[in-house]
Amino acid sequence: MIKKDNPSVLFVCLGNICRSPLVEAVARRRCAEAGLQLTLGSCGTGNWHVGKGADPRMRRAAAAAGYDLASHRARQVRSDDFALYDWVLAMDSDNLEALQSLRRDRGNAPELFLPWAGVPSPLEFPDPYFGDEDGFRESVALAERGVDGLIARLCLAGDA
Repeated sequence: MIKKDNPSVLFVCLGNICRSPLVEAVARRRCAEAGLQLTLGSCGTGNWHVGKGADPRMRRAAAAAGYDLASHRARQVRSDDFALYDWVLAMDSDNLEALQSLRRDRGNAPELFLPWAGVPSPLEFPDPYFGDEDGFRESVALAERGVDGLIARLCLAGDA
């Protein structure tokens, strides 16, 4: 259950096995290090990975940078997520479109993660799933940049 006394952020990608669980893990650690109290979660717009762990390549890349994805289990976005979370942040425009369709003017409007977090480029968080190991390592660095921007935005706004 979401605690409404803390700001809450939901990160969303396609299957919830690569990008969104990574960003959630990075945010958990970096927010804790910054002394920020946030409620964080992740999910996917698709349902084919529900209940499965993070992609092994993402687990390896994350672990190499000190982030643990071992306990992650994928879940699909639910319509009540828009009311439960203050911010619903999509990794790319395809997932943003799916979220907008599901939201149907209920709850908080979804946005793209990187622009919302103040990362000027790229606009979308590339999906490393069909790439090589380098793409997963690059995802970790991009997640860290995005989370740093998220923390800066929340601290400036006084929301954390």
